[in-house]
Amino acid sequence: MMSSLPPVKEDRIICELPLYFTRDAAVHTKDGFNITVKEACQGQKTGLNVAKVIVVGDVGVGKTCLINRWDTAGQERFRCVASTYYRGAQAIIVVFDLSNYNSLDHAREWLEDAMRDNDPSSVLLFLVGTKKDLSHPDQLAQMEQEAVRLSEEIRAEYWAVSALSGESVRDFFLRVASLTFEATVLSELERNKSRQARDIVKISNNCDEKFKKRQSSCCL
Repeated sequence: MMSSLPPVKEDRIICELPLYFTRDAAVHTKDGFNITVKEACQGQKTGLNVAKVIVVGDVGVGKTCLINRWDTAGQERFRCVASTYYRGAQAIIVVFDLSNYNSLDHAREWLEDAMRDNDPSSVLLFLVGTKKDLSHPDQLAQMEQEAVRLSEEIRAEYWAVSALSGESVRDFFLRVASLTFEATVLSELERNKSRQARDIVKISNNCDEKFKKRQSSCCL
């Protein structure tokens, strides 16, 4: 008896690129996926893509609540494994507490640590402020101004979320999933194109060698 794959839930199908949180600090301002990615998916030229996304930030900023998974915990005793944890990331999420100025100041340091083991040109960056519901409106407005300024400087996309209430959390992770998927597919297609070009060159070289041998044998 053949086993069938479980049905894909409708809420996990992303047909259009989810909108950014704020246009002032967005990695991409377009609404839809790259046309090349759409064609590859429709033609089933790409398979299941898995992206490595890492989360960094100070202790207590809400990283675990945000993703409910293991991270470096923001502690010095985890620095020895940080290099392995960081390496090969497709996306880096730097988390800070919207009610804690120091955590935003430290965000740049966390990003620098994470980028030492990654190619800056191939990593998507996200700056996420948590505990939005715990911040006073005046403080929140000032913190967000600083966060947008930093995100523009480091070329990251800024989001403000509340892990407690769930505000913007689902939208944020849909955004991360969509952008990393698009980047991964484009990279995969580019690698395939380069591989095909090398194969054509090899075939061409082999044909030239055979032609030269035939010419030399005819002249004997």
